[in-house]
Amino acid sequence: MSMDAKILKWSLLAGVAYFTCMAIAHFFSFKVPILFIYYDVPFYAYQDKIIAFCAVTYACLFYAAAMNRPTVPAALVSICVTVAGLAAVNLSGALASVMTAPSTIAYWIQTVMIGAYALWLVAFFVRSDQVA
Repeated sequence: MSMDAKILKWSLLAGVAYFTCMAIAHFFSFKVPILFIYYDVPFYAYQDKIIAFCAVTYACLFYAAAMNRPTVPAALVSICVTVAGLAAVNLSGALASVMTAPSTIAYWIQTVMIGAYALWLVAFFVRSDQVA
């Protein structure tokens, strides 16, 4: 296994840890930035439970991708769509109508961090494919 493939695998496993922590935070409504992107807006507990279950599916997908290379593109598509979706939410009037903060900068920082992680994964997937 090339070094790029190893970095990709460990990066995907880091995603498993991240999404697992996110699932726990949402399940128990621990409004912690990074794990709870929109941490300071009103919410309903049932919505958090749904997000928790979805985060578990992300963790499962990223684990499958780390263990089985043909699954990686599905994980990459899912994280890229997530970044696009977060950006759309950040720009939405619906978010603006429930915000208590004066700005969406905290949400954008988190979105950019997830986007950087997505780009990291894409880069190492491409690099590892070139030597595979």
